[in-house]
Amino acid sequence: MKLYTKPGACSTADDIALQWTGQPFELKVLTAAEMKAPDYLAINPSGQVPALVDGDFVLTQNAAIMGYIADTYPQAKLAGDGSARQRAQANRWLAFVNADLHPAFHPLFGPARFSADADAQATLKEPALKRLRGLYETAEKQLEGRDWLAGFRSFADPYFYVTLRWADRLGVDLSGLPNVAAFKARMEADAGVRKALEAEGLA
Repeated sequence: MKLYTKPGACSTADDIALQWTGQPFELKVLTAAEMKAPDYLAINPSGQVPALVDGDFVLTQNAAIMGYIADTYPQAKLAGDGSARQRAQANRWLAFVNADLHPAFHPLFGPARFSADADAQATLKEPALKRLRGLYETAEKQLEGRDWLAGFRSFADPYFYVTLRWADRLGVDLSGLPNVAAFKARMEADAGVRKALEAEGLA
């Protein structure tokens, strides 16, 4: 199994998930230029990460890759204990990160995609920061009395952690969210997380 990633991108979450399986895999760390090169475009025509190659099977899209990792290595329990309810809870919080949190960063990552006008781009920042603060407040409530988003360690947690790294870099207000802060500290103390960050040059 081979994972294509870019340091600090959402693909870092897949790197962490694979580390948590305890199984061997190959990691290919790409630069922005390499993501647009013909060799990689043959794997993922969108020129984005992540991409996962397992033999002759190629898979893109973060949520799909997380599910594939969980199903390939069920002993890691990244989707819970095998019950429908735990799988649903893991998927619920993966969806929260993938469909709500991650897209909320888009106006901060690439305001030019929303407007060509520099003044208009600047006005996108405040509502984006407000939206992100609200989403992290939702996570704060969910983490009350829990170590992990789903109530057990799942594939939602690495993805959520990666967004917290983005939030730090982009000035999202995370003050007064002790459960979120404790989650971040717990992740950063995790051996698998540290190994993934080191492999991508992020430690």
